[in-house]
Amino acid sequence: MLYKEGYKYQLYETEYFQTGLRPEKNIVSPSGFIELHTSGLLIVHKGYAWDGPSGPSFDTKTFMRASLFHDACYQLLREGLLPKHKKKYVDRQMKEICLDDGMNKVRAWYSHEGVKRFASRAAKRGNTRPILRAP
Repeated sequence: MLYKEGYKYQLYETEYFQTGLRPEKNIVSPSGFIELHTSGLLIVHKGYAWDGPSGPSFDTKTFMRASLFHDACYQLLREGLLPKHKKKYVDRQMKEICLDDGMNKVRAWYSHEGVKRFASRAAKRGNTRPILRAP
């Protein structure tokens, strides 16, 4: 059996985000769980697994959609499907989604500062979770 660890949440229904990301052609992640269309529509399909808010943050309802968006976009960055200069946009959008979902402005600010300063490795191309084998 092959598997990956480190995920806390699994999406129960497909989620849609309208973004300012405009690829030249539609993008589909190798897993098939993430699509980014030329219109900027990001689709994260039911069944996608992610780890929720990271770092010194904590998991709350006002951070869940933003963490899903951020993790899905970072996966596209790691897979080389989005250019690395789009990280800044993804980080800013995470903050905007937090605010839209009712997060306190101070918390949204420090969450954004955290990913700006410390999440570059997570967006680096090729930085993926290892595939494990059991037994």
